[in-house]
Amino acid sequence: MNLTQSIRAEEVKRAWVVLDAKDQVFGRLITQVATLLRGKHRPYYTPHVDCGDFVVVINAGKVKFSGMKLEDKEYFTHSGYFGSTKSKTLKEMLEKTPEKLFFLAVRGMLPKTKLGRAMIKKLKVYKDDKHPHTAQVSKKDN
Repeated sequence: MNLTQSIRAEEVKRAWVVLDAKDQVFGRLITQVATLLRGKHRPYYTPHVDCGDFVVVINAGKVKFSGMKLEDKEYFTHSGYFGSTKSKTLKEMLEKTPEKLFFLAVRGMLPKTKLGRAMIKKLKVYKDDKHPHTAQVSKKDN
């Protein structure tokens, strides 16, 4: 009888994946990033093990949105004090901090546990097409 074997954390081989966000739809790109970070694209996916890859997203400020989301969608922050609620539109967030926009969207698609917090640390987002991970990305896996 053949049983399905679970992979252990030390057996996982991580790759570095570079995704170019230029002229891609934001939601479609975010689901792809979450799948890669979680490791669901691998044949040995195990839910309780972090078996995903490192993901580098470049050109984060040049992503596309459908509909009227740029003007209508708002992000709220609250410090905990009375009357301290602040809001920013999606357009403002995209111009000032597109990195934060990606982290917020991907975080919602990952588990809300220690495992999810470990997965989000493997996401690297950059506003332009330059990134400091060329050594990791160009490395060939043997």
